[in-house]
Amino acid sequence: MKPSREDARKTVMLGLGLDKDDGPLRITRGDNYHLVGGSLPTHEKMQEVAVRVNESLSVSGKRLEEVSGGEFRDIVARAVEKVGD
Repeated sequence: MKPSREDARKTVMLGLGLDKDDGPLRITRGDNYHLVGGSLPTHEKMQEVAVRVNESLSVSGKRLEEVSGGEFRDIVARAVEKVGD
């Protein structure tokens, strides 16, 4: 039996860096995130935030699809705080 459209949907985080002022277009994909653009430092920070979000999800035993919008915002805020500015 073919999966329904509902079953085929997947939740992903999207990171978009807008400060690219050097050559290459940076694209990084993970199981539940896509990161596009940004300067090298910005792209690296987006990668680190995505990894920390996934670590937090793993510790809580939840998948991205299972957290509420509020929970997601809190998880991302904590990840950004750890990464620094």
